[in-house]
Amino acid sequence: MRALIQRVSEGAVAVGGREIARIGKGYVILVCARKGDTPEDALSLAAKCAGLRVMEDAGGKMNLSLADTGGSALIVSQFTLYADTRRGNRPGFAEAAPPGEAAPLYESFVARMKEILGEENVRSGEFRAMMSVRIVNDGPVTVLIECPTHNQPRSALS
Repeated sequence: MRALIQRVSEGAVAVGGREIARIGKGYVILVCARKGDTPEDALSLAAKCAGLRVMEDAGGKMNLSLADTGGSALIVSQFTLYADTRRGNRPGFAEAAPPGEAAPLYESFVARMKEILGEENVRSGEFRAMMSVRIVNDGPVTVLIECPTHNQPRSALS
């Protein structure tokens, strides 16, 4: 699984022109499952995202996590995170898990984030919907995290 985390001063997601979720200070997390990912990968990635220390402390250093600051997370499924652009100009998405495989992993990720951060601090988009996502990046700070799987060598993640 892969997560692209953006530290934000605010974020929101709309479906069909209607806002369905909004957060203030925290992270917008774009999440994608890869073929072969497991429920354990989803739980591990959620814990890593919740514990990521890129929130500023009193000294202005990136030293605190969302759990430390009481910040919020807006989680959005985005299969394009596994785009393959090695050949030609049109990306391929063969590595992304199909919807039937990806949906339960996404839901597990969201549920684990709610367990860690509290239900009131986690919002999400709508799986498989065409969404309009508003991200006001703070910093800017953007971090990519990948969860190792059986088909993804650790050396590629360092």
